[in-house]
Parts: sequence; structure tokens; C-alpha cells
Amino acid sequence: MDGSTQRDFHHPYTPYAIQLEFMNALYDAIEDGCVGIFESPTGTGKSLSLICGALTWLRDHKNRDLLAQLEAEDEDVNEPAWVREYAKQEKREKILRQRVELEERLKSIREKEAREKANYEAGNVRNFKKMRKGVKVEIEDDDEGDFVLDDYQSDDESGTKKAASNDPDGFSPEVKELMLKLGMSIPGTAPQDEPEMELPDETKTFFCSRTHSQLTQFVNELRRVEMPSFLSGSVDDLPEQIKHLSLGSRKNLCINPKVTKLNRITAINERCLEMQKSGTSSEKRCEFLPTKDDQVLITNFRDHALATIRDIEDLSKLGRTLGTCPYYASRSAIKPSEIVTLPYPILLQKSAREALGISLKGHVVVIDEAHNLIDAISSIHSITVTLDQLNRCIAQLGVYLSKFRNRLKGSNKVYVMQVSRLLDGLAAYLDGLGKKGTEGEVQAGDLLVAKGIDQINVFKLQKYLTESKLARKLEGYLAYSEQKKADKQQRLGKVAEQPKAKDSVPVLTHLQGFLLALTNPSGEGRIFYGRTDSKELCFKYMLLDPAFHFKNVVEEARAVILAGGTMQPIQDFITHLFPYLPNEKIRTLTCGHVIPKENLLAWPLVKGPTEQEFEFTYEKRMDPSMIEELGRAITNICVIIPHGVVCFFPSYSYLSFVVARWQTKPASGLSIWERLAARKHIFQESSENSSVEETLMEYGIAIDSGKGGLLLSVVGGKMSEGINFNDNLGRGVVMIGLPFPNAQSVEWRAKMQHVENVAYNSFQSLPSEPNSGSESETQKLAYAKSAGREFYENACMRAVNQSIGRAIRHRGDFAAIILIDKRYSSKRIRDKLPGWIKVGLVNTDVSKGEGRFAEFMKLSGAFFRGKI
Repeated sequence: MDGSTQRDFHHPYTPYAIQLEFMNALYDAIEDGCVGIFESPTGTGKSLSLICGALTWLRDHKNRDLLAQLEAEDEDVNEPAWVREYAKQEKREKILRQRVELEERLKSIREKEAREKANYEAGNVRNFKKMRKGVKVEIEDDDEGDFVLDDYQSDDESGTKKAASNDPDGFSPEVKELMLKLGMSIPGTAPQDEPEMELPDETKTFFCSRTHSQLTQFVNELRRVEMPSFLSGSVDDLPEQIKHLSLGSRKNLCINPKVTKLNRITAINERCLEMQKSGTSSEKRCEFLPTKDDQVLITNFRDHALATIRDIEDLSKLGRTLGTCPYYASRSAIKPSEIVTLPYPILLQKSAREALGISLKGHVVVIDEAHNLIDAISSIHSITVTLDQLNRCIAQLGVYLSKFRNRLKGSNKVYVMQVSRLLDGLAAYLDGLGKKGTEGEVQAGDLLVAKGIDQINVFKLQKYLTESKLARKLEGYLAYSEQKKADKQQRLGKVAEQPKAKDSVPVLTHLQGFLLALTNPSGEGRIFYGRTDSKELCFKYMLLDPAFHFKNVVEEARAVILAGGTMQPIQDFITHLFPYLPNEKIRTLTCGHVIPKENLLAWPLVKGPTEQEFEFTYEKRMDPSMIEELGRAITNICVIIPHGVVCFFPSYSYLSFVVARWQTKPASGLSIWERLAARKHIFQESSENSSVEETLMEYGIAIDSGKGGLLLSVVGGKMSEGINFNDNLGRGVVMIGLPFPNAQSVEWRAKMQHVENVAYNSFQSLPSEPNSGSESETQKLAYAKSAGREFYENACMRAVNQSIGRAIRHRGDFAAIILIDKRYSSKRIRDKLPGWIKVGLVNTDVSKGEGRFAEFMKLSGAFFRGKI
């Protein structure tokens, strides 16, 4: 953009300079089809900057696209100028008319459906569906046939299926017809659209964040923005409202009380699919699922969804009001939307996008709160399987086989027995590993050797499990059997324990994910054995290469923007998420804060009040004298910093150890804990399921009382993300040590090895510096070790930055950030801090005797005296 020309981003307020910088960088990254990694501290209006920057580009893009279509008429040089001009003008009017007609069409559809609604209410047409209460469906004995597997024949040598079920996808004809109308894909079926209801697939922005609460905050900001129509020059000057849609899972949008009572998302998904599969009686089908006769309900829902900006809860209420399923009906609003909000799991899983009919082709993807994106991708594609789950599934398959062995046709009996044999082999192997050691790495090939299961074709078995719906049939039969037994006991007048509702994913469905991991390339992930937090023996597949699973998003979308308040160290994203992209396709931006420089004091505290040095390394962190010195330092900090002070410890176990030491009663005088309590009310975060809201409420009350509060929290805990310690809640934020992960754990050893291997294989000597083979090998090894160390440090610093970013939430806010550890005074660590913190960071040279505790107390005292 020409530096003399400033874009109008239609910001609802007068934007700060850093907001203009952010919006311009965002606009340019989208226009140039790049990946953008942008850091803008919380409190700087990041959400509005994302909205205004992305939507301004979108409306400009629509206008340029219109002009490009008009210019195409000017290319025929063989025609006279007046003919070309006439054709150009005619096409312009046609395109403008089509766009204007779209807005008018939506308006006319709303008016039409208002009349149809009146007819519904008058009883002239089938009325809206209402929630049915107290409906009890009796299960008859002949329902057992529902749980028998459909005929299945494996693929022939050419890969073509010899025979298959007439309905392999499991959906009824009515559901298939509805899915096609909504533009959703069905396996083996080409997507179709009903021309009468088809709306154009607008270029749009997919906005993704980690939680629905964060998306709701974004939607509230979106309501503040008004954008002019891209139809510049239209004679009608028809206003164009922002067309927004919230997408969510069945858990967020299901309105059937029989399904929502299951609570767990996986159980809800399974029950929903069961209630719409082929052959399901009308009594058992979901009463809110639209049918082929409910097109008016779908279009009515679509227009209401687009008419105003709604969050996910509003969409659920709309479904209840209209009596139709918002999860399925919302699909019809995807194409005409300009901005779609959705959570991480939907965007990051290709299968989830395909299930909802979402295509990213040519669209813009914006991921907010992206600081944990790498971890989120790894978590989604990792899976843990316990020995108990394996044994339960083996037992369930045994019950199923004993009941239906003689009724299974085709290859079903062979495949079910193979599944049982495979799981039995995995369980025996895991049990043996548990007797040998506490944890370790396992090769996939070794797993499949046990009990001769190496003869099983895992790829074909995985395909069978997917196509046969064995997990659903198995779980359904077990639930049916339990219910039948309970009903029999009741008829006999005996008190029987009612069967528990299915509140988790079927065990076999969960195990399918692990079996799929066995077929992944070894370079993508590793398999470990160990124990869960509840001490259960388990296998764990851990994804090591997140770039592979995110690559399809990057390649499909026009542009991908990662934004967050604390994105440092940014190089981590470039190295481990986009290693295949050239430098010119990546844009980065680190914004400053909107606060004045004098509103932040950041201090690396090297020594305590008695001049004892702070160094919380693994070897030294349990030193009693250093822990006591830490207590004296925090006591003094609580004297000088008013209101609320938040301390972050590296782990729950270390916090408990320190607190126990502080509470130890000395031979004379008060304990450190008693001295702290005399200064401020103390609150401690727990790893148990304690209420964060309750703790924060009591902490706030203590601050308002005048005495102030000291909140002892943990990096990566409940208080370190998503909680804002603004104003008096966080006048001081204290980071104790550096929260490095356990480098000796099998998971972290595997991560480091993977990073080093990738670095080793990608190393290239400079052409101007030819080296001998031995020198080159030495350089490669050094480069690999350096990459591993960088990765390890960056994981630590991302956690630090996220925690200390909880303070300073708006322009008038102020706080002191104290980093207690001598390693914070090193340039290598300081360089990994966010830019806005480095601006207020006091540089201390330990070798020159700088950074004494008395000096810190003097400077911080002056800092707060000027603010309070």
C-alpha cells in the first residue's frame, strides 16, 4: 500500500497506531495469500483489529472481483469501442442486479416464510415440531435383529468391493436427501444442490478460537462493526449487513433432551447417528431432525441465522423456537456467510470439516489465541488406550460373538474374531510391559508380533471397522441387553439397578483411533507405554509432526492468520508448523502495547533480601535456604505492591513443597507463611477439581477489603490462561523459576529426538564454506543439538509468556512483572519475552553487581507511588 494513503477499516472507534499497523499487515497478508503470525497483547483491541482488517479486505475483494468481471468484456479488440462499452455497462448492471436481488431475495424469503409460519399456526399445514415429553419407547424382543452386522465382503485384489451393504453409510434415504440439500457430502455420492434454494458460495473468513466462550466474546465484538456494501456505485445503495454464522458440535447445538442428557460429546455423536440410521422406526428417530417435507423450516432457520449476528447459544435457542435441529439446519447458512466462527476441533480435523460440508478452498482462515496451536494439533491427533479399555472391549466382543455367531454372514465372523484377537494380543503385550518397567517407547511392529497377530492386515481391519459400524452395533446391543435385564427384574417385582446411560464413546470406537495410529508413518509419531494420572497401565500414541496435519489447511485456504496476545517465540511456529513454506510466504508482526511505557515495570530478580542468588534449576530448586529466601522476597514484594499479587510456580508439586516449607514453624518467631498472611490474604490454586470462580471471587473480595490478596498459582494451570488479572487483581505478577518440562520423560525425549533428526536432515552447509566430511558431520550434529535446545527453551518460554500476559488488560492499567531467577537476566532468555514486556524490562548486569534486591524495592516503590 502507498504510505501516503490510509485505508479506511471502518473501525467503530478511533484506532490506535498499533491497531492500524496490525490491520494493514493483516490486509496485506490476506491479499498476498500468505501465512501471517501476529502478536498483539491482550487489551490492545486485537479482536476488533482482526474483524475490521479481514472484513475490509473481504468487501474490497468482492468489489475488485466485480470490476475484473467487467474488464473481461473489454478484451475483444475486434469490436468497436462503443460496442465494448455497451457490453461492459450491460454486464455491470446485470451483476449489480444479481447482487441486489440476492439481498432482496433474502428479504422476500423472510416475508414468505412469515406467511407460511402463520399458516402453520393456523393449522393449514403441519405445525412446527414441539418437544415431546414423557415419551417412552418400549423395546421389543425382535429388536435384536437391529444389532446384527450387515453382510460384508472384503475387497478383492484390485481393491474393488465384491459385495456391500445396500446402505453402507448407515443413513436413511430421508437423511441423505436432507444432507444433499444442505450441501453436505455423503460417501460415494456426488454433492448435489437444489437449484431453487442455492445461494452463492461467498468468499469468507473462518474465525477459529479454542473455546466457545472466546468465540462468544468475538461475536460480541463483531456486533460493534458496521461495514459498507461492496456494491459501490449501486443506484439502489442497498445496505449489506455482515452475514455471520456460528458453528459448533452436537454437544453445543443438540436440542433433543434424550440425547443431551448423555453429556459427553462422543456419546452424543453416537446417539444422534443411531437415531437417524436406515431402518430406524419413527418412534426412535429424532423428532427434531428435518425431513424432506421440512425445507421451509430449513430456509426459515437459515434466514434467521443470517439476519442477525448470533453466538452458538443464540443458534441453539433459534432451533428450539423453530422446532428444528440447529446442528443440521445451520449447514444451509455456510455458503452465503461472510464470517464463520468455529472451535479448534472442527477446523483442525479434516474429517470434522468434511462431515459439516466445510471447504476452505479460496477462503481466509484466522486462528485466534494461537499460542497453543501446535499443542492443540498434537493433542487432537494423539490418543491413550488403557489396559482396562482393552480388556473390556475383548469381553464385549466375546458376548456379542456368543449371541450372534450363527447370524453373522460374509466376512463378518472372520473380521470380528480378528478384532478380538488383535485386542487380546495388545492387552497381553501391555500387561507384560507393565511388569518390566514404568514407562518406555514401543515400536508398532513389535506390538503386532504378539500372539501371531502380525498376520492380520490392520489396514483392511481398520476399513472394516469404519464401514461395518461394528462399534455402534456392539454398544447398542450391550445397552439393549442391560435394559432388557432390568425390565425383566422389574416385571418380577425385584429391585434392579437401572443400566447406566452411555456417557462416553464406545470403547471400540476409541480403540479404532489407536489402531489407526499403528498404520501412521513412524516419522509422524511415537507409541509409548506408561501409566495415566489415575495410575492405569496404558499405551499412548503421541503425534510429533503437527506440520503434516495442518498442511492441508494451509494449502487449501487462500491465507492463514495466526494471532495471539503472546505468540513469542514466533520462530517456533515457522520451524515446526510451516517448514515447507518459503520465507516470502510468511509474514510476522509483533505489536507494542497501548499502555504508556511508564505503566509497566518488568524486573529480573537475581538475588533476594540477604543477597542469596535465585536459580530454580532441577538440581537446586529444593534448597531449603533458597526457598526461605524466596519467601522473604515475596513478603517484601507484598509490602511494596498494593492490592493483588499473583505468583506462578512451575508445577503443583513444587508449589505444595514450597508452601509446606514456608508453613514450617521456626524455633522462635513467625513462620514465613504467617508473615505472608499478615501482609495479604493468601489463596492457593489446587490441582483438584476446585472451583476457579469461587477462588477468584474470594480473592477479589480480599482485595476490595483493603488488605489485598496473594494468589499462588501454577504455570499451565487453571489461572494461567483465560483469566484476566486486570487492574487491582494483578498489580504484581511474579514468575518463580523457568517451567521447563521434564526432559527425562519418554515423551520429551522422543520430541527432542524428532526435532534434532529433522534439523540434522535439513542442515545445509554454506556454499562459500566447503567442508570436509568430518567437519560437515560435526556441524550437522551441533546444529541438531542447537535445534533441540531451542525447541525445549521455547516450550518453556511460551508457558512463561502466557502466564505473565495475564496482567495489563487495557490502556489505563499498570503492573509490575517480577521474574525470579538469575537466568532471566541472560540475553538468550530475555529475547524470548514478548516485545511489549522487553520495552519495560530493566536490564541488569549481574557481573557488575547490578540488580540487588534493595534496588528493586526502591524502584518499585517509586513506580507505585506515582500510580496510587
